[in-house]
Amino acid sequence: MRRLQAIAQNGLNYSENPFERERFEEVRTIAAELAASDDEPLEELVSAFAAQAGHASPKIDVRSLAIRGDEILLVRGRDDGLWTPPGGWAEVGESPRTSAEKELREESGYAGRAVELLGLFEIDVRHRPRWPFYGWKVLFRCELEDAEPVAHQASEIAEVGFFAEDALPELSGRIRAEHVALAFAQHRDPSRRAVFD
Repeated sequence: MRRLQAIAQNGLNYSENPFERERFEEVRTIAAELAASDDEPLEELVSAFAAQAGHASPKIDVRSLAIRGDEILLVRGRDDGLWTPPGGWAEVGESPRTSAEKELREESGYAGRAVELLGLFEIDVRHRPRWPFYGWKVLFRCELEDAEPVAHQASEIAEVGFFAEDALPELSGRIRAEHVALAFAQHRDPSRRAVFD
């Protein structure tokens, strides 16, 4: 499905032939039909796919993994009620570091510095109905500043907490358990190198 959507998007971006454009629009509709579910009606997916312009490329999800003592900082989303490290889609015009630090501050209320790249991974965000696209997840290890946190600014966040590795809450689909384990492993052994798909 996601490859069909990308083929259609690229075809519509590069083709000026009206007959080819018609075929690519049909391919885009087929991709939406394959992705449609009860949670996301076909019409909404067709609109979401049609809103994507230019050359198809991965969306970038940035996550800030911060460990204090032996506990990791997680935030609970209002949409699914589950926990994830602070993060979100990267913004145009922000460096990766800036994006990670901003997401940390806005979603948790904690200020900190992105100090190391933990990993870069391929992700499939089809399970999130509003984002049935292909993406990459960039994980940064962040060090928290000593200052007390301020109230988080993100309306989509219900709660902020710290959790030990053996007492993690139920994680959101926004993060994999092995990514959280990677942060703890790097915390125990700072010589570990970044990993990637």
